[in-house]
Amino acid sequence: MHRLILLPGWGLGPAALQPLVDALNGLGLPTELAELPALTSSDPEAWLDELDARLPADCWLGGWSLGGMLAAALAARRGARCRGLLTLASNACFVARAGWPSAMDEETFAAFRAGCASDAAATLKRFAMLCAQGCLDARALGRQLQQGLPAQDAAQLLAGLDVLAALDNRAALASFAGPQLHLLAEGDALVPSAAAATAALLALLPAGEVDVLEGSGHALVLEQPQALAALLAEFIREAGDD
Repeated sequence: MHRLILLPGWGLGPAALQPLVDALNGLGLPTELAELPALTSSDPEAWLDELDARLPADCWLGGWSLGGMLAAALAARRGARCRGLLTLASNACFVARAGWPSAMDEETFAAFRAGCASDAAATLKRFAMLCAQGCLDARALGRQLQQGLPAQDAAQLLAGLDVLAALDNRAALASFAGPQLHLLAEGDALVPSAAAATAALLALLPAGEVDVLEGSGHALVLEQPQALAALLAEFIREAGDD
């Protein structure tokens, strides 16, 4: 079975994905946790260039939120050199735009970015609580995410937000011919999982699945690592990649 490379989301560091990585390895699916690029460039292509040079080819790519969006764009760039794609709480576009309304509205995103520019530490703590919203024990999960916040460069945080806003993966998802699984969370406060959003995402895929996890929020990776690992491992097995 080919290995899986997972990319973390914005702001919270890779630690939030570690329980999922451990669960996947425990199921016999070799999984590695990669870092997001440590760049101050707001150009998504610069981020993809760095990832393409650093991450091994001929493996499955996956990620959470921003990490999932970068994985999707990189999968499309690599084509047959990518075995398959798995995303968790990721959208084709994070910020709403013409033709893709099922996303965060521009005003909300702009206010969040302004908050990060003026007080990154406070914004990250608020972001951790937003990630936990919709989860069964949101308060405890939010505190857990806050306690694990890594020290980060403000310019890199803002660059990551700009990349998140700039990425438009509609063409990437439609062009990638390998197996794809996109898991959304029913109570996600950051990425819509409504029927319209799910249908819009599914309509882009040449072949793939979009599923919604009930009773969970954006931090589904930390809340339900065992259940997620089972779903991901089963999808890869069914894709015939044993």
